[in-house]
Amino acid sequence: MSGYRTLPIPDGLDGMRVDAGLAKLLGLSRTVIASIADADDVLVDGRVVGKSDRLTAGSMLEITLPAPPQPVTVQAIPVEGLKIIHEDDDIIVVDKPVGVAVHPSPGWTGPTVVGGLLAGGHRVATSGAAERQGVVHRLDVGTTGVMVVAKSESAYSALKHAFKERTVDKVYHAIVQGHPDPIKGTIDAPIDRHPKHDYKFAVMQDGKPSITHYEVIEAFRAASFVEVHLETGRTHQIRVHFSALHHPCVGDLTYGADPTLAKRLGVTRQWLHARQLGFHHPADGQWVSFTSEYPDDLAESLEKLREEG
Repeated sequence: MSGYRTLPIPDGLDGMRVDAGLAKLLGLSRTVIASIADADDVLVDGRVVGKSDRLTAGSMLEITLPAPPQPVTVQAIPVEGLKIIHEDDDIIVVDKPVGVAVHPSPGWTGPTVVGGLLAGGHRVATSGAAERQGVVHRLDVGTTGVMVVAKSESAYSALKHAFKERTVDKVYHAIVQGHPDPIKGTIDAPIDRHPKHDYKFAVMQDGKPSITHYEVIEAFRAASFVEVHLETGRTHQIRVHFSALHHPCVGDLTYGADPTLAKRLGVTRQWLHARQLGFHHPADGQWVSFTSEYPDDLAESLEKLREEG
């Protein structure tokens, strides 16, 4: 669907943001529409508009669509540090190391969980997009911990449904700057892409519903050790929510963390770890739960905080 197009804006999009409305109209992602708008390739009634401008029904839209991206393929390459916590006929539970993406994506040339599993001779479900075989949820490249990949097609369907219906227990441990008040609470704030930086997300009024439950389990002089239960699973959700509270994850420079504190603790990425994952096993419905130990970098920085008192 690349090339120049011109068409009237339908009544149903009246008043919507350019990125949201045109994504709906053209069947593209808001990120793609935002990048087109940033390149001044979206015009309404002959005037260049930005992604956050509002649409008016009946106006004439002119847009230049980019060529479709080349398909991303999975390369079966071994991944150092990728551990298998559990495997049976339907699922494989892994401990994801830092610096590893879950699946291939445009622009990512590093290791992936899917590629590592295939290189190890593990079978994964073929449902979903070709580059996301067996993937039912994700962790950031810089986040470590436990995650599950579907091996059978039935497990893929069951787990996708479980994540959608929020019946999966997702527990994370994080060290955040300062001391959240109250020490136990819920952050209920919608999240969407950052209006100025495509690689970031932010709390946005018209974003997707996002709910994070947390409890401080240990307090230090300059930081707090928190346990987090995710009710929803938006991209960067924990990082965005705690940054919005002015308590970013230690080491998370993307979301406003103090680089001096990170350096002192020897943290080179966000202190965030997927600690535990519980769900009804897709084969028999029995509740299962899996735990991931902290990797060395996080364990050592936590010990430094404890030694500091």
